[in-house]
Amino acid sequence: MSNCQTIELLIEPHDADLGGFSVRRALPTRQRRMVRPWIFFDHMGPTDFPAGEGINVRPHPHINLATVTYLFEGEILHRDSVDSYQAIHPGDVNLMVAGSGITHSERERPEVTETPHHLNGLQLWLALPEADEETDPAFYHYPGTEIPHIEVEGVTTCVIMGSTYGTTSPVKVFADTLYVEAHLRAGQSIKVPAAEERAVYVAEGELNTDDTRIPEHAMAVFTDAPDIELTATRDSRIAIVGGQHLGHRHIEWNFVSSRRERIRQAKADWKAQNFPKVAGDEEEFIPFPE
Repeated sequence: MSNCQTIELLIEPHDADLGGFSVRRALPTRQRRMVRPWIFFDHMGPTDFPAGEGINVRPHPHINLATVTYLFEGEILHRDSVDSYQAIHPGDVNLMVAGSGITHSERERPEVTETPHHLNGLQLWLALPEADEETDPAFYHYPGTEIPHIEVEGVTTCVIMGSTYGTTSPVKVFADTLYVEAHLRAGQSIKVPAAEERAVYVAEGELNTDDTRIPEHAMAVFTDAPDIELTATRDSRIAIVGGQHLGHRHIEWNFVSSRRERIRQAKADWKAQNFPKVAGDEEEFIPFPE
């Protein structure tokens, strides 16, 4: 199912448990660890929760990376150890910079869980350049009204991070970063922006490129071929990601770093509960999985 000129690899995501519900994980996989600078790509949902249930991810730590959360539907409540308390809604962008170390939880407000509700969205991890890995932890929230929405040859497109299609997102970046969402009607096409590494994830629908089918819930990693064009064979919602090659990264559990010894230190710190606590969510935590 691959094309030697355009598609280097087609990834069929595996299911992963995340706080009592299953997500589709496209990165990392055995075939591909990163589409640099992205090292983690989860599709949460689409999931229907009955009243009384929902996302309930207890406090857990990160180092040397940034997390990016973007919802299509539903709501998630983010809290962290730099005193952030932020509900993310569809179209918003939550950027959490772990840097030297942060703890956060992802839950839902009682107003949401008291009735049946729906969730659908993406969460990605972004490797930081080595010079920024130990930056101070920080949290940035960008309302959907601040994220550029443009028409690219008739295709409704959202430039979530980076600069492309003549538009620059206000979301903070640390290196050349590509993150675009597009809605294509059946028969519409869009060109993949240039970047050192690139991939597309089909959240909904189906694509075709060079007579190669990219099915729903699959990620296609591209070669460096120029002028790659994607055509929707039915109405589709896609995410195009990629950017600068930052070099190798080690990953273990929630820890990412260019230095293996830094991950060893983070593991010891979490086991000893030396990480800062989540403001307002101090009682629970996820133990390190031995």
